[in-house]
This record gives sequence, C-alpha cells and structure tokens, in this order.
Amino acid sequence: MLSAIVVEGDGDKQLELAAGHVPGTAFPGEPGNSGISGHRDTVFRALRLIRKNDEIAVTTHRGEFTYRVTSTQIVHPGAIHVLFPTKSEVLTLVTCYPFYFVGPAPQRFIVRAERVADRPEK
Repeated sequence: MLSAIVVEGDGDKQLELAAGHVPGTAFPGEPGNSGISGHRDTVFRALRLIRKNDEIAVTTHRGEFTYRVTSTQIVHPGAIHVLFPTKSEVLTLVTCYPFYFVGPAPQRFIVRAERVADRPEK
C-alpha cells in the first residue's frame, strides 16, 4: 500500500519533503490530467509493485477520488507528452526508473490511471 502526502510543486525542495503536484496539470477530482511526481527511493518506492487495474485513492479537501490503473510505461525524461491535458479525469504518477539504479536514473516510470465513478454512500 502506498500512502503519501502531496505538496504543490515538483522542484527539488518540494520532492525532498513529499510527492509533488506538477504545476500546470489538473488537480485530482477535476477534469484533465493530474500529474504527481515523487522520488523512487522514498515516497514512490511502492510503485515498483503496481499493476494494471490496481486502485489509487486520492484524498483532497474536496473529497476522496478513486482511480484505476490503466497502464504503466517507461519513458525518457523528456517525454512530457505523458502530462499533456486530457478531457477525462486522469491521474499520472511519475518517478525515476530503474527503481534500484544507483545515482541519477536514466528513465521515468509512468503510471496512468483513470477516475472511477463515485460509489454510492451506504
């Protein structure tokens, strides 16, 4: 299970403390592509175990939003297309890859998840 605090921004200072919301992307629970980045050896270490159809819950001041993993991929650091806006509610998690690489990692591990419809309250 992965539990992480998310702060605004994805600079070195922010990512030393927590995962970071990528500026210019949608906020979780809003239409569009919400980007969140984090270090592979701290807050996003558990991403090495994530699989298609796993669920990700994101809690904000507006409520809890559930996303289902649709894909994972490995890309080069300059592959900014993974954060391009979308019409539907999408969550994109970004971390360095390989997970056990020593030093600055040469690639990025991307998790893409789509928002699951709200479940009725019991």
